[in-house]
Amino acid sequence: MQDSICFDSVSTHSPGWRQYALRLRCRLDGWQLLVAILSLLTLLPLIVLFLFFLHPQKDIWQHLATTLLTELVVNTIVLASGVSLGTAVIGVTLAWLVGVCEFPGRKYFAWALVLPMALPAYVLAFVALGLLDYAGPVQSFLREVWPSSRTWFPDVRSAGGVIGVMTMTLYPYVYLLAKSAFETQGKRALEAARSLGLNPVAGFFKVALPMARPWIAAGLMLVLMETLADFGAVSVFNFNTFTTAIYKSWFGFFSLPAAAQLSAVLVVIALFVLLIEQFMQRKMRFTQSGHLSMEKTKVRLDGIAGWLAFAVCSAVLLLAFVIPVIQLTFWALSTAGEEFSGRYAGLLGRSLLLSLLAMIAIASASLALAYVWRSRGNRLTRLLIRLSTLGYAVPGAVLAVGIFLVASSVDRWLIEILPRSSGLEIGSLLGGTIFALLAAYIVRYLAAGFKPVHSAMSRLTSHLDEVAASMGVTGMLLLRRVHIPILRSGIITAAIMVFVDVLKEMPITLMIRPFGWDTLAVKIFELTAEGEWERAALPALALVLAGLLPVLLLTWKNQKGIQRKYHQKGASNGTDT
Repeated sequence: MQDSICFDSVSTHSPGWRQYALRLRCRLDGWQLLVAILSLLTLLPLIVLFLFFLHPQKDIWQHLATTLLTELVVNTIVLASGVSLGTAVIGVTLAWLVGVCEFPGRKYFAWALVLPMALPAYVLAFVALGLLDYAGPVQSFLREVWPSSRTWFPDVRSAGGVIGVMTMTLYPYVYLLAKSAFETQGKRALEAARSLGLNPVAGFFKVALPMARPWIAAGLMLVLMETLADFGAVSVFNFNTFTTAIYKSWFGFFSLPAAAQLSAVLVVIALFVLLIEQFMQRKMRFTQSGHLSMEKTKVRLDGIAGWLAFAVCSAVLLLAFVIPVIQLTFWALSTAGEEFSGRYAGLLGRSLLLSLLAMIAIASASLALAYVWRSRGNRLTRLLIRLSTLGYAVPGAVLAVGIFLVASSVDRWLIEILPRSSGLEIGSLLGGTIFALLAAYIVRYLAAGFKPVHSAMSRLTSHLDEVAASMGVTGMLLLRRVHIPILRSGIITAAIMVFVDVLKEMPITLMIRPFGWDTLAVKIFELTAEGEWERAALPALALVLAGLLPVLLLTWKNQKGIQRKYHQKGASNGTDT
């Protein structure tokens, strides 16, 4: 419902000047103020980063240009291209098998193939190095059995190694979206392909795959953004990208301006990717009518074909989740006697607390933004909402630098102003505090929370608000009594996604956490930086187990939602289903 409701309440019952003041107050209510604050929270760190280009660090840039800059650009392009290609092939293949075909174990794989989402890329990275490096058990065994293996076994500490690791952890983004597309295309698309004389393979490439392109493209853009933002996996492999250069500039060269300028370059790249995504989504418009459910019309794979599909799904699940978790468990048990102590309860507690606080803040902000988008849908407000959700396209290391710069500037201003105005002597209020950390989380993951809530809110008809308004239920009361009960499913989805993302997050926490606020992710980074794979297994396993339950809950909830949609569609279509 638009601002007209607010205007109607002050239309003809007040003098002209009072009427104008009340209308202005309606426009500048607390909801718009919240949107403005959130958009400013996102834009201010980015503006500060770009302002640092006015004072370039020539000596450091000259050093980077002669030593690392070319390597950074090439490595970033190679990594982004390789991971995008790998996740597209694996994600689409698995989505087609599970979403369209029937084979042994399909129902199990439908949810099990999502489990790698609970395994952070930096955890899989050090497990892969521990197993496949030259001194690891795999190469040691091969050298004993086949001495010539030292000449042909690939070097895991390479671009191919880090691409493989990140592909195994990020393919679920493409898998989930592509699976949803294939499951809702229905059998008519396949029948249309057959009527054109196409075999199943040709029908997939010429009919089903083009129809699923918007979903696949959305998944690949998420993968690309996550790849550009990754810091943990590339640092474990010592594979130089912009994120590792930002960290080294700040904590190695002790040059925050150089880190800010590198961050600004990465922001430009990330925003360019985001613009490509928006352009592609605007160009792609597909509609689907008729029979939507594939649940009862799946293509049956019998004999060798069925077991081949089982083998493909099993191989991906083993490599991406089962083997790493088994290895983590083995290492954790071997070091538990020496490593386990009360400090791990503190690490786990701080990780869960930060995730919980961020989840509550982001879910609340997402609900408020979705309500403002619905009730005050003018262009300026919607532009500000889009800007406030821009942070998901910005890497965590970049946001860490930007938030730290803003917090430090505010602290310096307060330290100068307050003693003169009130006589108070204060220290740092924002920099290096939990408030700065939560602000960075909100900027980074607000989009992840807003999209599910906004999608659920957009399904509510405007008549619902009109009926509530006729009964005197508006504003916060409308949100609390009407919207929240209906939107509970979308809010839970947003909360779970944010909780898992923050729990696994490393660069923001590592770079701007308060003193003494180490988390499981920070502990893993410190141990892997020293090559202590076995000692890093215990906090890594705790992190995986803590994130596994939310992932399973989200998978179960989405599967139930799909089945309920199929049931309702079948009931409404009657004999058409």
